Amino acid sequence: MKRVGIYLRVSTDTQTTDNQRRELEAVAARSGWCVVGFYEDAGISGAKDRDKRPGFDRLLRDATNRKLDMIAAWSVDRLGRSLQDLIGFLTELQALRCDLYLHQQALDTSTPSGKAMFQMLGVFAEFERGMIRERVNAGLVRARANGIKLGRRPVDAKIEARIRALKAGGMGILKIGKTVGVGTSVVQRVTAAAPK
Repeated sequence: MKRVGIYLRVSTDTQTTDNQRRELEAVAARSGWCVVGFYEDAGISGAKDRDKRPGFDRLLRDATNRKLDMIAAWSVDRLGRSLQDLIGFLTELQALRCDLYLHQQALDTSTPSGKAMFQMLGVFAEFERGMIRERVNAGLVRARANGIKLGRRPVDAKIEARIRALKAGGMGILKIGKTVGVGTSVVQRVTAAAPK
């Protein structure tokens, strides 16, 4: 018997999860699933991070601890609002070999067609990452072609000399940064490149 965790969420305090619960319980009964528990976030937006959604966090912890074989939710928008978060969630479930059932989308990843849809989402996510990488690289090439220098800005010679002098005088990196008005990474870079 498949162990299922049912996730319920509504965005405002004036809404109720009763309809979601009733419908998903009926699906579980028809499918012969064993409902392990209900994980509810009432009055919490799907745009919130996992740490601000206690029901969702507990659901994922139980899935990680292999207490669940499947997660059931009313709709994809109950799980999250951003594509990036959703794909991260789906990837995590895939790694845990935990299936997903979405009632409104009629998606069940325990079926062959559901598995295919799941894999298609992964393909689209990889395609999106590749497109972003290509755009970033094209932008860098264009910037170089236009004579724009990339990388860290060089540190002024006077500031370098002052940093070295303060370091030689025994001052710490944090205090040098504050005194000269630069970040600690600049101080570290200058002192590391100082002639021995």
